[in-house]
Amino acid sequence: MTATRDTRVLLGVLFLAAATVGAWLLWLGWDTRYTVDAQTGASSGPYEAWQVIGCVLTLVLLAGFAGTRLSPWLVAPVMTVAFTAVWSWRAAGTDDSGLWVVGGILVLVGMAVGSTLVSFAGRRIGRRMARRPT
Repeated sequence: MTATRDTRVLLGVLFLAAATVGAWLLWLGWDTRYTVDAQTGASSGPYEAWQVIGCVLTLVLLAGFAGTRLSPWLVAPVMTVAFTAVWSWRAAGTDDSGLWVVGGILVLVGMAVGSTLVSFAGRRIGRRMARRPT
């Protein structure tokens, strides 16, 4: 690899990490309120279904696009570490029970599997599109 290619990859990785954290901020980072059902007393939250769906779709688009530009072997760990770190940071600060660790593990596994599959699919689609005659 040349210095220019190394620099381009490094900038791509930094942008991907920032965009991943940005997806969390955009969809989930601002909501900290739990909803309590007045009849049952059960609490839910802090996220609504539409927030999680929006975040997942954003991350899918990000991983797919990044897979066309960077190696999926870079995309998956960068997205996994960035999202899990920011999610865990917030969860650890707001959870007194310690169950955030279980959630963090689930987020880690989900991000690892999802970003790996989607970035490889993005890579494959990107290569097919590049081979198509214009």
